[in-house]
Amino acid sequence: MEISIVSPVYKAEKIISELIQRLHIVLKPITADYEIILVEDGSSDGSWNIINEICKTDRKVKGIKLSKNFGQHYAITAGLDNAEGKWVVVMDCDLQDRPEEIHSLYHKAKEGNEIVLARRMERKDGLLKKISSRIFYRILSYLTGTYQDASVANFGIYNSKVIIELRRLREPIRYFPTMVKWVGFKKTYLNVEHGARFEGNTTYNWNRLIKLSMDIILANSDKPIRLIVKTGILISLASFLFGITVIIRYFLHQIIVPGYTSLLVSIWFLGGMILMVLGLLGLYIGKIFEGVKNRPIYVTDVKLNCDSH
Repeated sequence: MEISIVSPVYKAEKIISELIQRLHIVLKPITADYEIILVEDGSSDGSWNIINEICKTDRKVKGIKLSKNFGQHYAITAGLDNAEGKWVVVMDCDLQDRPEEIHSLYHKAKEGNEIVLARRMERKDGLLKKISSRIFYRILSYLTGTYQDASVANFGIYNSKVIIELRRLREPIRYFPTMVKWVGFKKTYLNVEHGARFEGNTTYNWNRLIKLSMDIILANSDKPIRLIVKTGILISLASFLFGITVIIRYFLHQIIVPGYTSLLVSIWFLGGMILMVLGLLGLYIGKIFEGVKNRPIYVTDVKLNCDSH
């Protein structure tokens, strides 16, 4: 198998047929030996029915139905576990990752690159999506201590040896771009055109972005704990200086009545800091608890045309 296409599917019943048609048009001139893996991630619409009908007549399309909605990056993992190609393309199903760019990605990879990531030069998203995405990646970059490029997402082509190493990463918190960054290998970027969304709206709202960013930070960095330690040191230093000031003012007879306000504010502030520290430690312990359960990353309900897996 030369090329595998892996695409997670969620609430895309009106997009799937167009996606498959455009993929066939793009892939046939490159090679006749390819497969298209669609991973249906517990959609509440008729996405699986569309995939099911396509798989009946098109053996190049493989359908995987997860038992519930696990999340985009878990669905990508399910697709990678079933991919057989020497080269694997990961792309979203909403057609903002344009199938027509696969040809350029493939030829860039054949120049000797093991990973070619698509860089979206002009994103065709709404203003709110652009702002939220930029904020998300900046916070993520700061708290993980690694640069996260807002113009680069999942879309790219990956050599099979990269995929083999990615399959070995079985941690319960999944974020495909950071996993790709961690495994290494020779990597380059290719500027691509970002397509307009074919139909519907993005399913990533603020709540999902915040949850995703928290999971990524807790799974990949201890920087929040180190920031709290630094904050604690600064507060201790400020308290020490304040204490010296109070003692000096006391001996200079500048303090007649002890201050009630400063005492109350100090207690509330330090109490809030203690609760925040305990809460953050609890989050890390909770993620450790999830990891030691050793549950499967995803659960498959149905597979279509996946003969060898």
